[in-house]
Amino acid sequence: MVTYDGIRHDVAVNTYIEEADRALGALGYTEHSFAHVTRVAETAGRLLEQLGYGARAAELARIAGYLHDIGNLVNRVDHSQSGAVMAFRILDKAGMDARDLAAVVSAIGNHDEGSGVPVNPIAAALILADKSDVRRTRVRNRDRSTFDIHDRVNYSVDSTSLDLDCESKTLTLRLAVDTAYGSVMDFFEIFHTRMSMCKNAAQTLGLRFGLVINGQAVI
Repeated sequence: MVTYDGIRHDVAVNTYIEEADRALGALGYTEHSFAHVTRVAETAGRLLEQLGYGARAAELARIAGYLHDIGNLVNRVDHSQSGAVMAFRILDKAGMDARDLAAVVSAIGNHDEGSGVPVNPIAAALILADKSDVRRTRVRNRDRSTFDIHDRVNYSVDSTSLDLDCESKTLTLRLAVDTAYGSVMDFFEIFHTRMSMCKNAAQTLGLRFGLVINGQAVI
């Protein structure tokens, strides 16, 4: 059985992640390397575990999370689709069960804003984990005078948490934002589509999504 532990120790997979992140760095994008994909994998798996989807579904969510950005190795444009094709080859070669493989590939192919849809619980968990990873340490640029809006927004976030309340069926993204670096309006300018995706993904899991910035409910 193909496992998350096996995938994250695969030398070829880790090379693809490293080189995909290197390509994004050359384009000026924020960090998409091991810190990001590991955080996304762990968050997605934890969500499905807490919601009672079972150990295997959680494991598939972790695998999808770890592999979700490898398509950036090909090109940033349509990276979710190219990443899904790359993941299919990797997981099929590793002998993954066809139904599990289909779920993971669908999730990766649908994780990006614009064309992504939470087509299954694994895709929904991946979307929520990916879009909620907003943090200062993802900013590569150390010259604050040259920050673009993505740098400003990520750098402004002092802390992030994605809190699940199973009793009330709510999932809340809480951000502590230092407005000296980026405003709440900056956040919405680049994250509006992502938050809409999170809302739809939460609904797929039977949850209501909320966003709280500096203690104030926004959605």
